[in-house]
Amino acid sequence: MHRTLADDLSRLPELLQSARDFAAREVAGLAERPVAAPGPAPGRAPLPGEGAGGAGALARFAERWAPGFSGSAGPRYLGFVTGGATPASVAGDWLTSAFDQNLSGPGGSWAAELERETVAWLRELFGLGEAHSGAFVTGATASNTVGLAIAREWLGERLGVDVSREGAAALGPVDVLSGSPHSSVAKAMSVLGIGRDRLRQVPLLPGNREAVDVATLESALAGLGGRPAIVVANAGTVNTVDFDDLRAIAALKERYDFWLHADAAFGGFAALSPAYADLVDGLDAADSVCVDLHKWLNVPYDAAVQFTRRRDLQVAVFHNASPYLGLPAGEPDFLHLTPENSRRLRALPAWFSLVAYGRAGHREIVERNVALARSLGEGIDALPGLRLLAPVRLNVVCFTLAEDASPERVDALAQAVAASGEAYLTPTVYDGVPALRAAFSNWRTTEADTRRVLDVLAAVSG
Repeated sequence: MHRTLADDLSRLPELLQSARDFAAREVAGLAERPVAAPGPAPGRAPLPGEGAGGAGALARFAERWAPGFSGSAGPRYLGFVTGGATPASVAGDWLTSAFDQNLSGPGGSWAAELERETVAWLRELFGLGEAHSGAFVTGATASNTVGLAIAREWLGERLGVDVSREGAAALGPVDVLSGSPHSSVAKAMSVLGIGRDRLRQVPLLPGNREAVDVATLESALAGLGGRPAIVVANAGTVNTVDFDDLRAIAALKERYDFWLHADAAFGGFAALSPAYADLVDGLDAADSVCVDLHKWLNVPYDAAVQFTRRRDLQVAVFHNASPYLGLPAGEPDFLHLTPENSRRLRALPAWFSLVAYGRAGHREIVERNVALARSLGEGIDALPGLRLLAPVRLNVVCFTLAEDASPERVDALAQAVAASGEAYLTPTVYDGVPALRAAFSNWRTTEADTRRVLDVLAAVSG
């Protein structure tokens, strides 16, 4: 063994303690550090020759790179839809690395059963029935891709084509219909050989909505002349967190032949609160469901889950045929269910957080975040320099400048907020208007944080 490796092994407890102390200091100061990186990154260093050992690597990281890491795990990072990491999920993530399990198959380990238990808990949390099976993937993009891959195989089943063997071209043109699809849907269609241009955006409901007009969707389905299609429903759009009427869309399956994929990346968490659960009524009727866990479940990157009613088709797409891997019989190993063969035990941080805080703790996070988003929305509505572009329906505030909301001025506003160190917001375009989004999904965010965000917005927009 190389002498530096041997030395690190002999001092492993001390190295882990040093990493623990450093991490604890960083987390303790997270609420007050600049939310965005304060300047340009350092230049690239040459590849080390002999190496500095674990302690040396920790010291070098602390000096060169840690100061420029964002406060994305903190309470005032409101960009994208970015959760933090609850204390229990951090502990679970550390143990994930320590145990270093390969979740391809059993491998003499109970880890796969832990993932199955966690998936079953999440299925219950989101109000799905036992007909839905699931697996962990890297994020919403992977989850949407897996769901649409199963949908593609279903289309082949309906048309008498074995897509996993003959390829997507054997299907001919595929119709994917959606009202306000997330960009990852088009990306998935590109990856799957369906093609981005096959995405048909169906008109939305009037009155400042991002939800699909179900009557118009029915007309579009009727216009297909009986050809099977894929419908992507949205349970929480990125700009205004609007929800399609999932129950009404699912009812159309009685008259039209389509696969219903529900993108509930973060909106699915509305199911945790009795006050908002009606927004995802009908989610259980979907053929496949995407939920992103490093958003509102507040587990470390990366983690998401996908569910489907057709595990048999999922195995047809993703099974790995090799003598040393075994055939997917009975309860299939996870390598036969997702694009990855090598799979990190992403379920363990989620398992830790669910055991530590339960349904009630995660419900509190959701309800507090929604209350804080509405509070910020009310504050922005009262500022003369800003205006809301849509009502605050759940946890995202979409707003712009009251006057001359040009892309340049809105971008300058975002940069001014980031430069203050107080908050971080991401840009968007809503109904043709350049805008900013403040997305609340972090377990640490409080009313005091919301006031600080409002104060900096007042200062830089006036």
